[in-house]
Amino acid sequence: MNLLKALFGGAEESPEEKRKNDDAKRFDMFKFDGVKAARMGNFDYAVRCYEEALKIKDDLEVRDYLSQAFVSSDKLPEAICQLKILAAAEPENINVWIQIARVAYMAEDYDAMNDACAAAMELDSKNPHVHYLYAQAYIAAGNNINAVAMLTKAIALKPDMADACLLRGKTLLAMGDVGGASDDADLLIKEYPESEDVLMFNARVASAQGKSDEAIQLYGRVTEVNPFCADAYRERGRLKYGKGDMAGASEDMQKVMEITPGAVADISGEFSAEGVEHKVRKAYSNMNPLGL
Repeated sequence: MNLLKALFGGAEESPEEKRKNDDAKRFDMFKFDGVKAARMGNFDYAVRCYEEALKIKDDLEVRDYLSQAFVSSDKLPEAICQLKILAAAEPENINVWIQIARVAYMAEDYDAMNDACAAAMELDSKNPHVHYLYAQAYIAAGNNINAVAMLTKAIALKPDMADACLLRGKTLLAMGDVGGASDDADLLIKEYPESEDVLMFNARVASAQGKSDEAIQLYGRVTEVNPFCADAYRERGRLKYGKGDMAGASEDMQKVMEITPGAVADISGEFSAEGVEHKVRKAYSNMNPLGL
């Protein structure tokens, strides 16, 4: 038998070759089972498959898949750990650093986010997404001035970057620069007149400018786009209350309580004609007019 195999090129596998072939098959099985599980939304099982595959062979693609599965499982520190391994293996890959920054932001790990942004900035100082992420890190650190500077650079590099324009406007509004926020609001509403976020921002700017009627109308457009936006009802109700529209304020606060039961801890029961002004006043007295 061995002679025939030798004559016709069918030599038996050595134990080492058999082990390698078996490992390769098992690796592929775990890898593709993990991909299949992730596509079906079974991320815990996907993580187990990827980890078993990595025990057989270290593979950057599998580590990337594993990081994504960890993010989907809300295991953000574990995802960052995998991404850092990828970054060490491919330090020139800016996309890995950007992903680290994004996941670190989700995890509120701002030290890791800053480090990732710095590494990405060294690779490409003209990448608008890096400037945007750096701005988010600055905002988290309470450094709004540098955040606005970073967002302005991002917009200069990519004028149609709506997220950067919106975040800059919100930051300016939080800083009390209503004029600057208004400029961004005007730009955004022209391009995205049906966006819930843009409409909400414009409503808050109008409110900060003292344009209550305009703000109320804008909040109404928000609720048309999203009838379950509790913040829109809450903030519109505050403006109605300020205008003396107790019925309108009460109606909006009831809507808030329907959408988010228990959101107004100091109010209980149905609103009635008796004592409605007192109850609505309590609901709105401590509310930030900018929704912040």
